[in-house]
Amino acid sequence: MSVSMARVLIVWAWLFISDIAAQQPSIVLLLADDLGYGELSCQGNSQIPTPHIDRIATEGVRFTQAYVTAPNCSPSRAGLLTGKIPTRFGYEFNPIGARNEDPGTGLPSKEITVAEHLQRQGYTTGLIGKRHLGGGCGLSSISTWL
Repeated sequence: MSVSMARVLIVWAWLFISDIAAQQPSIVLLLADDLGYGELSCQGNSQIPTPHIDRIATEGVRFTQAYVTAPNCSPSRAGLLTGKIPTRFGYEFNPIGARNEDPGTGLPSKEITVAEHLQRQGYTTGLIGKRHLGGGCGLSSISTWL
């Protein structure tokens, strides 16, 4: 093979790999509080049909060997969003009532979420549904999710 032919192949391979890298996969992360492992039909429950979730489970990637990071919803959500056990940043209890607005409770704004990591990779992120992460999660970090 000539040197010029090798260069053409290298350039072609680089363009091909660059094109693949530019095609980011879509990521949809579903979190359902208080949903037990066996409560979906894709998990074997024949009493509660969940055809849309079943389709996502069939066509997407499923993580079936994991545990929640906390036994209550808000710290568990914070653990999922940060990839850390919430007790590592002092988040052990659900912030309820006035505590939910207290800047000293909840997900500290200094914690980096999966959404922020994805944005650094060029993704557009969004949050739909209940936030319930306490007052420590200030407006600056909320805006990074939307």
